[in-house]
Parts: sequence; structure tokens; C-alpha cells
Amino acid sequence: MDMDYLLMLQNLREATNGALDEFFNMISKIAVDIMPLLPFLIFWAVDKGWGYRFLATIWGGEVVNGAVKLTVCAYRPWIRDARILPAGDSKAAATGYSFPSGHTMCATAAYGTTAVWQYKKRRLLAIGCGVMILLTAFSRNFLGVHTPQDVLVGFIETSLIICAAGFVQKKLEGNSSLADKLTVCGILVPIGVLVYILLKSYPMDYVDGALLVDPQKMMNDTFTGAGGFIGLMIGSYAERHYIRYNIPKGSETLPVTVCVGTAIVYIWRQYLNAITFQVWFGKHWGNFISAFLLVGLALTVYPVMIMKAAKKAAVEAETVK
Repeated sequence: MDMDYLLMLQNLREATNGALDEFFNMISKIAVDIMPLLPFLIFWAVDKGWGYRFLATIWGGEVVNGAVKLTVCAYRPWIRDARILPAGDSKAAATGYSFPSGHTMCATAAYGTTAVWQYKKRRLLAIGCGVMILLTAFSRNFLGVHTPQDVLVGFIETSLIICAAGFVQKKLEGNSSLADKLTVCGILVPIGVLVYILLKSYPMDYVDGALLVDPQKMMNDTFTGAGGFIGLMIGSYAERHYIRYNIPKGSETLPVTVCVGTAIVYIWRQYLNAITFQVWFGKHWGNFISAFLLVGLALTVYPVMIMKAAKKAAVEAETVK
């Protein structure tokens, strides 16, 4: 039944000569290339508490999604049915096993958290975020890289993570001791996930002497998620106890430093990791170290730089007066 649905969408793509392929490719890429930048921007310039909540949801989602994917080990649609022909280069961007959908997870984490945050203040924005979740989920079906159940479970699991992040955030308010204890748990859980995926068995199916799916390649995204989440745990501990970042709202330097920081994060994720950490440490540990440093430095070193830039600008402005 799921393959019939994908074949119906494939027929639609062919009937329209791929007119909508690029649109849905763009929707998918926004979810995984652009939206993960949002938590850093919010943390640095808008609301530190919500910045933490966004980071916890997105990186926690990466860990959970990776653990589920590597447990179920569901093959991609085109492996299950040779009639499925993914659109354009969407096949190359479809990393990991099929179930649940990582793109849907990312979209639900970013857009969903935004909707929860803004629902009472900006109802139309929240509704728009809901539409973007639906479009991203549908895009994975339309492009032929995920089944309906892949995107449905990706949405459900991340919705539960969003609820859990909100519950935990409320419990942590004014309770530094509990926050420190959860930091330790937040480090141990991803480590446990990595041990689990490295030791468990995987399907080793061959066709004409070639391995259908290499489980080692399927682990890359989970190593990235584990590194980012541990970076969040350690970075947040250092920020809470030693840096105590206060957003310098109103500072004329804030828009510039935040734009520069966001650009650095984008370049790091899209280009720098592949030519440095992955080369030096291999894809597993290269992804882990890269994500760990990216998130950790974004919560510790860069906030210090933002505050120093704002303070320097304030002193210079006072001197001019």
C-alpha cells in the first residue's frame, strides 16, 4: 500500500515533467540546511531560554531518530521496490535508513518549537509553521525517498520530544542542582546510544555479491547527533556556571555579530566538517567531534565575543559623548 502511494506520486511527477520537483527539494533542504541555524540565532539574540529549548529539541531529536533508525533498519523505498525512482538528487541527500524520516524530524523540531513558542503571540506564524511541517513531510513522499509511515513516525516522535523539552525546562527553572544532574544524564544517554549502535547486529543483505546497505554509513548521522547533544550538555553547564550570557539587546553590534556567527555555523556544517574533521578522524568520529565543538563553542566562546563586542561599542559611544 505504501509503495502504491509512492508510485502514484511518481506518476504525478512524470505527468508534470518534474515541474514540482525543485520546489519540494527546496522545502526538504530548508528543513535540514537552514532551520538548524535558528536555535543559535535565537540563543544569541532573542531569548536564551528558548534558544536552549530549540537546541535540546533538535539535537535530542537527532539522537532519538538515529537510535530508532538503527534499531528498525528499514530499507529505503527504492531498495524495497525497484519501480521507485527518487526525483533528481534527492536520493543522494537521503542518508541513513528510511524509518523514521530525519527531514521530518528536523522540520517538526524547528517549526514545531517555533509554533509552540509563538502560538499565543503570533497565531499566523504558528499556523505557517504547521504548514511547513506538512509540506516537508509530504516532500519526502513526493520525492520518493520516504514512505508515509516514515514521515508520520518522524513527526510523532519529535512532537513527543518537544513536549518533553518543555516539561524539563519548567522543572529546571531556578533549580541549578537538578540542571547539573540532568547534564550528566544528557552526556551518558548519547554515549549509551553510540555503544548500542556499534555493538548491535545489522541486516547484511547482498545482491550480486554487493552489500545492499552498509550499516557503517548509516551510523554517520547518529554520531553527529550524539556529538551535538553532548556539546549542548557541556556547553550549557559552562555557560550557566561561568559565562552567564546576557543578550545585549539594543546594542548596535548585536545584529552584525549574530549574522557573522550564523554564517560561521552554516559554513562549518555545510563545508568545513567535510574537509577537516571527517578527513582527520573519519566520518563517524569526525561528525561527532565537529558537532560537539560547533555546539559547545556556540554556547561558550561566541557569547563571550558577542558581549565583549557590545561592551566595547558601548564604551566607545560613551567616550564620543
